Parts: sequence; structure tokens; C-alpha cells
Amino acid sequence: MPSLKDIRSRIASTKNTQKITSAMKLVSAAKLRKAQHNIVALRPYAQSILTLIADISSTQKVDHPLLLQNHSEPKNVLLVVISSDRGLCGAFNSNVSKDSWKYYQEFSQKCENLDIIFIGKKAEEYFKRRGVEGVDSIHNMAKDISYQMAEEISERVIKEFTEGQYDEIRFIFNEFISAISINSVTERLLPVDIEDKCSFDQQEDTAARFPRDLAFEPAAEEILDDLLQKHFAVQVYRCLSESVAAEHGSRMTSMENATKNAGEMINGLTLTYNKLRQAAITKEIIEITSGAEAL
Repeated sequence: MPSLKDIRSRIASTKNTQKITSAMKLVSAAKLRKAQHNIVALRPYAQSILTLIADISSTQKVDHPLLLQNHSEPKNVLLVVISSDRGLCGAFNSNVSKDSWKYYQEFSQKCENLDIIFIGKKAEEYFKRRGVEGVDSIHNMAKDISYQMAEEISERVIKEFTEGQYDEIRFIFNEFISAISINSVTERLLPVDIEDKCSFDQQEDTAARFPRDLAFEPAAEEILDDLLQKHFAVQVYRCLSESVAAEHGSRMTSMENATKNAGEMINGLTLTYNKLRQAAITKEIIEITSGAEAL
């Protein structure tokens, strides 16, 4: 049985931990508000730009290397896995890492080549423990996330795609639903399927809104090329923003639960301490009383 001193030390240690988890919860809550506002404002733009691309492509009959030409099975796939650099955020990293590993095991045998780019340390460490190395890794995402960062990633990936190095680009990340709910999703961002809008919850009719004889200046091909470049950069930025918002939400929830559990542990330890202290006092009183009776 632990001594009173041991229990006092454990209570003090748990109280210090409770202060840390409470502070981390407040920090994550403040960051979550900003990240949530960012992703909520970004989603409509990401949906609208794809609709515009579909309208121009369908009315003007314009083809582009970034558009889906056929539905054959890809042979060279690039998988971009987005996790976090830090832990203490519940099942945030484990969910996306397990889904990525499941996808890798399923399609590594079907594809001739399956490369992985890791954004965040946790998923990279998960794969390294299983003997799988990525072609590249990007860290400090939560601190350095910006549209410029997304543009740099998109330019590199588009170049490799247009050069024929890859037939398909997929992103695996945690989608932000609410502060207490996230969902690990897998999205194909390249080639762009203008008929498939399920990823954006878009159920609108894809009928053309532009007249077929409408003259574009500059040419429709140039406009479509610029829109597709921007579309992919926006989608990369959306994936990064979704992941950051989901990370802050998961960490806030985890720290709230940890603070609550620490409080319950402190109450239990305090009750045990009082019981042992009362037992020690009772024992001393009995010893004093017994000695007095013996005299």
C-alpha cells in the first residue's frame, strides 16, 4: 500500500498535468476557431471552380491532360498522406495512418508503382516502422500552412503528372466535420473527373450554362488550363486546411477528456489519502488509549 507521502506526490503531479492539458485545450480551441472559419469559407469556392471547369469543358468540347480521359486502372499512383507533426490528438493520426496503410497494401500489388509523399511526421513514422519509405516528406504543416505552400506542392505534382510519371494522384487526409467529429477520406485529385462531384457533396445538374457559340477571350483552352491549375492548387489547400482544422478539433477534445479524467483521478486519490490519514489517526488514538489503560 502506498504511503501518504507517495499519494501526496501523485496528487501534486496529477494537478500539474491537469493544468497542462487545460492550457492545451484552450490553445487548440483558439486555433480551431480560425481554422474552422478558413475551411468553411474555402469549401464553396472549391466547389464552384469545378462546376465552372465542367461547364466550359462540356460546352466547348475542350480536352486537357489534367482531365479524366478514360476509366482504365492506373498503373503509376502517387499517394499523398496528410497527418500531423505532433501527437496528443486522439485517433487523428492513427485513423489516417491505418487507412493509408490499408490502401497501400491493397493497391501496391495492383499498381506497377505506388509512391508516397508524407505531409506530417506521424504517418511517415507509422510507415517507417513497417519498412516503407516515402519519396518525400513535408513537416511543420500546422505552422507553415498557406496557399503558397499548396501552390508549390501542386506545381510539383502537376509537373510529374503531365510528364507521365504518374497516372493518378490521391490524397488521404482527415476531413473536418465538427469539433468532436472527423472522418478519414481518400480523394482522387488528378486526373480531374468533371462528372464526379461526390467529393464536394455537389448534386447539381452539370448541364452547360454557357452557349455553345459563345466566344471566349482568351481562348477557352487557355482559360481551362488556367482554371485547372488553380483548381488543383485550391484542392490541395483545402485538403491541408481540412486536416489542420480536424487536428485542432481532435486535440481540443482529447485535452478536454484528459482534463476531466485528471480531475476524477485527483478526487479518487484525495479520497484514498483521507482514508489512510484517518486510519493512521485512529491507530494512534488506539495505541495511546491502550497504553493509558495498561498503566
